[in-house]
Amino acid sequence: MSVRVARFLDGARSATGHTVIVDVFRAFTTAAFCVAAGAREIVLVADHEQALAMRRADHSLFLTGEIGGRPIPGFDAGNSPSVIETLDLTDRRVVQRTSSGTQGVVAAASAEAILLGSFVIASATVRYLASRAAEITVVSMGERGTLESSEDDACAEYLAARLRGATPDVAAIIASLWEHEDRHWPEWFPRRDAELACEVDRFDFALPVTREAGLLVARPSR
Repeated sequence: MSVRVARFLDGARSATGHTVIVDVFRAFTTAAFCVAAGAREIVLVADHEQALAMRRADHSLFLTGEIGGRPIPGFDAGNSPSVIETLDLTDRRVVQRTSSGTQGVVAAASAEAILLGSFVIASATVRYLASRAAEITVVSMGERGTLESSEDDACAEYLAARLRGATPDVAAIIASLWEHEDRHWPEWFPRRDAELACEVDRFDFALPVTREAGLLVARPSR
């Protein structure tokens, strides 16, 4: 198995083989919480206007996402796992737009297959790939797909190490992320979101993405 780590939107565009797009704070933590809340699938889009147009055609859709970190007017929820964990999304179809994670999924046009990556579904993602993939690219998306973020880098390196057969001390990795954490937590990004995003292996499903009729759709695989 060949495993490499790439970064940012450029890394997503150049990714080949099975590609994991990592966005810990918060897109693909939120996506996992949507599935845990009962959502049957998540449609990933780059443009919030596309999401709104889809809802005009189907009022049952649940829209989640952000622009610049902030909730999008007309959407049902922001990019917040702590909000999603309180909801019942049973059998709902979710559409997600974010400034980094979903942009990376859309950009990964050369990938053979795509998976969503975050700490909360890390082991399930590794298991899914171990039996299917010979070539893997793990992409740390960073902030807005262009700036370094320690949590995405840490998760990408952790996944890559696991795929290569190593057993990193994930508790130490998470502790290091919090060691110098002194940010101001705005209302639209509460500290609880970050705490939930660091709950390694909270869920036992991977989130592979399929291309269907021009859409990118993630569904849980156990």
